[in-house]
Amino acid sequence: MSLPAPSSRRHDLDWLRVIAFGLLIFYHIGMGYVPWDWHVKSPHVSEAWRLPMLMVNPWRLALLFFISGVALRFALDKFGSRPLALKQVVRLGVPIAFGMAVVVMPQSYFELLAKGEIEGGLFDFWPRYLGSGSFSIVTPTWNHLWYVVYLLAYTLLIIPAASWLKRVPETKAFKTIATHPAAVLFVFALPFVANEYVLGPRFPTTHAFIGDWSTHAESLSILLIGFWAAKSEAFWQSIRRGFPFFLATTLALGIWRLLGESGAGEGLDGFALTLVIATWPIAGVLYAWSVILSLLGLAQRLLNKPSKALRYLTGAVFCYYILHQTLTVTLIARLGHYDLSGATELTLVILGTVGGCVAGYEILRRIPGLRIAFGIKANHQDKDSQRRNLAQVKLA
Repeated sequence: MSLPAPSSRRHDLDWLRVIAFGLLIFYHIGMGYVPWDWHVKSPHVSEAWRLPMLMVNPWRLALLFFISGVALRFALDKFGSRPLALKQVVRLGVPIAFGMAVVVMPQSYFELLAKGEIEGGLFDFWPRYLGSGSFSIVTPTWNHLWYVVYLLAYTLLIIPAASWLKRVPETKAFKTIATHPAAVLFVFALPFVANEYVLGPRFPTTHAFIGDWSTHAESLSILLIGFWAAKSEAFWQSIRRGFPFFLATTLALGIWRLLGESGAGEGLDGFALTLVIATWPIAGVLYAWSVILSLLGLAQRLLNKPSKALRYLTGAVFCYYILHQTLTVTLIARLGHYDLSGATELTLVILGTVGGCVAGYEILRRIPGLRIAFGIKANHQDKDSQRRNLAQVKLA
C-alpha cells in the first residue's frame, strides 16, 4: 500500500478527528451514568459503565491533541505564522468567549440546582452566573471547552517557535526513532511516563489552566509529537509496518488494564503487589499510546479516502463538540424528574444530544454571526455567494 505524499490531505486523520469527537460525545453521556462525580447525575447510575469508560479515558483526548498537532503543522505551511495566529484567535477564541458566556451557562445552572444552591429559572440565574453570584463552582466557566482553551494557548505558544520546531523531524535522533516501530512506541512514550511519576502525583487534573501542570505536560507533549510526525514519512511508514505490533500491544495491555480495573488483582500481596503498583503508570501510558498508534494504522489502511459524509462531518463536528455537553446535561437533569426506565432515559438522552447537535449545526451554519461563535467555517457555497454579492455591490 502506497502512502500519500506528506503534503497531501490526510483523510484518515480527518476521519479519526470526527470519530474522536463522536466518541467524546458518548463519553460525556456516559459521565451522567457512571458512579463518578459530574455536573448532573441520572437516577440510573450504574457500575456497568465504569469499565468501558476506564478503557477509553486514557487515550480519547490524547488522540485529539495528536491530530491537532498534525493539523497545526499543515496549517502553518498553508497560512504562515502571523495569519495563522490571527485566524486561530478568531476561530477558537470567539467560541471560547461565547461558549463561556452563553453555551456553558445551562450546565452550571442545572449543576447548582441539583446541589440545592439556587432556585428560580434559567434566565434569573444568568446574570449571577456572569459575575454577581457566589457558588461552590467557578462561574463563568468553560467546562468541556477546556480542550479549546488549551489548544489555543498551545497554538500561540508554538507559532513563534515554529521555524525551529519544524527542523526537529529532520534531526538524526528523530529520524532514528521514527524509523523503528518499537522506538515509536517506547521512546515517544517516555515524556508521558515521566509525567505520571513526577507531575501527576503533585498536580491532579483540574482543567483550570493555571496550575494544571500535569495536564499541560501531557497535552502539549502529544500535540508536539503530532506536529513533528505530520510530514515525517519515516513515522508514517513505521505506523504502517508496525501496525500488527501496535495492535498486539494494545490487546495485551488492554487485557491487563481490564483485569486490574475489575479487581482481578486484589488477591496479590508482597512483591507481586508492589510490582503491579510500581509499573501501573507505565502500563497505562503504553496502553494509551499503543491504542493511538493502532488507530492511526487502522485509519491509514481503511479510511484514507474522501467522501461526502467526511466533508460534511469535518465541517460539523466542532460545532457538535461545542453544543453536545449542554444538551446532555440539560436532558439528564430534565428527564430525571420523570419515572422513566434506565433504557428509555438513556435512549432519549442519546437521541436528544445527537439530534440537537445535528439540528443546531444546520441552523447555526446559516447565521453568519452565530456561525463564527460556534466555530463553523464558511463553506465554498457561502464564499461564492459572498463574492457574488460583493461584485454586485461594486457594479451598482
